[in-house]
Amino acid sequence: MKAELISVGTELTAGITVDTNAAWLAERLGTLGVAAVRHVTLADDRQAVAEELRSASVGSSPPEVIVVTGGLGPTDDDLTREALADAMGVPLRTEPAVLEHLGEFFRRRGYPWSESNARQALFPEGAAPLENAWGTAPGIRAVIGDTVVYCLPGVPREMREMFARFVLPEIEARGAAAVIVARTLSCYGAGESSIAEQIADLMVAGRAVTVGTTANESVISIRFLARAANRAEADALIDRDLAEVRTRLGKLVFGADDETLESVVAKLLRQQRRTVSTAESCTGGLLAKRLTDIPGSSEFFLRGLVTYSNQAKIDLLGVEPRLIEQHGAVSGEVAEAMAIGCRQRAGSDFALASTGIAGPTGGSLEKPVGLVYVARAEADGCEVRRLTLGGHLSRDSIRQRGASAALNLLRLRLLGYSVTPGS
Repeated sequence: MKAELISVGTELTAGITVDTNAAWLAERLGTLGVAAVRHVTLADDRQAVAEELRSASVGSSPPEVIVVTGGLGPTDDDLTREALADAMGVPLRTEPAVLEHLGEFFRRRGYPWSESNARQALFPEGAAPLENAWGTAPGIRAVIGDTVVYCLPGVPREMREMFARFVLPEIEARGAAAVIVARTLSCYGAGESSIAEQIADLMVAGRAVTVGTTANESVISIRFLARAANRAEADALIDRDLAEVRTRLGKLVFGADDETLESVVAKLLRQQRRTVSTAESCTGGLLAKRLTDIPGSSEFFLRGLVTYSNQAKIDLLGVEPRLIEQHGAVSGEVAEAMAIGCRQRAGSDFALASTGIAGPTGGSLEKPVGLVYVARAEADGCEVRRLTLGGHLSRDSIRQRGASAALNLLRLRLLGYSVTPGS
């Protein structure tokens, strides 16, 4: 079974908004055995959308499914419903039940009613409305030739809920010749080329499982894609490769699928009933943010201090002025003192600290932009790591990578790995 995905919105074609809907839909359809063979992004142009729907559905090999996202709102530039009617060659009709539902939706919430909202009750003749329980824009189900067209809102949450409620059950009922399963392992601590070398034989073309790598801010993702007659067979194929990669890469693998460094660290802290605090200079609170992005983080996160100035390091963390004078604020000695002082003052089991030069200015020959020290303190001592990230990176990238290095330092400790240099 094949599908085409059409994303509608001038904000998408202009680069103002990133289209996350198409990637999400392609992955979900793949798990159902439906291959997304074409992705198209179009501006809010009635004629262009209508022409794409017509050409896709009446071509030599039309897809069984077309999913359109966006363009279903109440404003004049929301033209998906009109374009669908043009492609079908039918007029638009008001659906009284939908109009009544919209009016009730606005009344319950005390929102002012505008006549433009009535546009959302217009549907191509012969098409069926799809209820939107999470917003005002209903979806549309229509048929052009042998192709079923689903028009869903562009708002990601509304689109995903409506896909699960209306599109997924119909596709499952039709059945597919195969399913496609995708999994991911995430790694930290080695470059993409190094990791690829260690699993090179698994990445050759023609295997039952397609394996590939991508890099994002020092996190290396290994993607596994398998097609099989059913989910159990696809899972079995991938599970063998997952186990093999974990064996080969060991502590470099920190998580699977949607897991992040911070979510894995949070899970370990909870399991071990440990706590952490942070003292940050160059990362500017990013470490604390990433940890507190995890729901329920108050169970393990006690305190976060942003000690950007030298005086703040002295006043809030007890860093001795002579350390800063002798070694500079960006040094392993100061990073260690920051972590130790933070842990003592917060009363936490661990403390993470960062100090560095995030750029783009402020570097020197001895201490260039991209030099970052991270430290992890506990009752038995402190580990410090020196990172030379490179002045070619952006300020945000240096900060993100510094925060990841600190989180990984704690992850390895919680797992019982040696974290001495070179380990």
